[in-house]
Amino acid sequence: MDGLPNLYLRTMKSIILWALAVFASLAALAQDDTTAIPKPNNKPKLNLSGFLDVYYTYDFNKPEGQERPSFLYNHNRHNEFNLNLALIKLNLQGRNYRANIGLMAGTYSQYNLAAEQAVMRHVFEANAGAALTKNGKLWLDAGIFASHIGFEGAISADNLNLTRSILAENSPYYLAGVKMTYYASDKLEVAALINNGWQRIKRVNGNSLPGFGTQVLYKPNGNATLNWSTFIGTDDPDSVRRMRYFNNFYGNFSLTEQLDLIAGFDIGAQQVTNGSSGYNVWYSPVVIVKYSFTNKWAVAARGEYYQDERGVIIATGTPDGFKTASTSLNVDYAMNEYVLFRVEGRWFNSQNEIFEKGDAMSRNNAFVIGSIAVRFQ
Repeated sequence: MDGLPNLYLRTMKSIILWALAVFASLAALAQDDTTAIPKPNNKPKLNLSGFLDVYYTYDFNKPEGQERPSFLYNHNRHNEFNLNLALIKLNLQGRNYRANIGLMAGTYSQYNLAAEQAVMRHVFEANAGAALTKNGKLWLDAGIFASHIGFEGAISADNLNLTRSILAENSPYYLAGVKMTYYASDKLEVAALINNGWQRIKRVNGNSLPGFGTQVLYKPNGNATLNWSTFIGTDDPDSVRRMRYFNNFYGNFSLTEQLDLIAGFDIGAQQVTNGSSGYNVWYSPVVIVKYSFTNKWAVAARGEYYQDERGVIIATGTPDGFKTASTSLNVDYAMNEYVLFRVEGRWFNSQNEIFEKGDAMSRNNAFVIGSIAVRFQ
């Protein structure tokens, strides 16, 4: 197994360098491309939107202090009614410029942005961008924006499940930096990023190396979306720097008018120590299926597994690290386009006793959650 991380590392370095080279070529071609994609109206548009997600979670392990497992950052308070996310957002869209600002509150921001400065924990996004070409295909955006990684974001109503997959909870929700995006066509979008690190607004103290990322989003038709996103960087100060390499793959498919499928896979590697040729690898596959009975009623089921034996992302202090499977089932009722009621049951099973259960530990964890989400725009 020692050769696997090194093989993965060499392959990933080559792929990321190849992706960056392809992006640079596409960006250069965009300068002379006269095939324009649809542009916003010449008159700038200002749009106000909002989202509210209130919830109640009951964890059958009855953890003390009401805090649920530390690898969960959404809907993670036990046996109390709470606010996961309240969001208000302004979007400005002009012919060759755009901007977004979103402010938030709730347990999502409390736990997911705990490492940030207090004044920044209520910033959902704050970014501005400009078109670099007349045809509007090449854009440069800077600021704080949603991560290019993964198919599940902070707004629960946009996700097939009420709660987030383990891989979504433990990869970046947001990034701070600059992003260049090339809209090659209605089917293909390519992006390259320089950022402050792995889900960082405030860079790690003593770290002088920015993070880098790429994204290729391909929609071969109206029923399928294929995505490949990467990250390369570190989450350490320079003195103990361990390089981190990460890949996220997913496919989103509308199999019929009623049946949707998402299949995803994350894999990452991080140096064991500074300058080491050895790497610790973590990975996670997930499959989600949603069936809509009507335009109001739907169910979604999820199966997933997450392995982080060396505790790179999820530290447990156990001999086998984090090796956990999860299944979930949720029922959704959309009262109208603005209000969504959801109930979900979820079960975790780990190889070691990592879940708090009263004054003891357990290999299993089960909970049920109810949510009311309201949105406007």
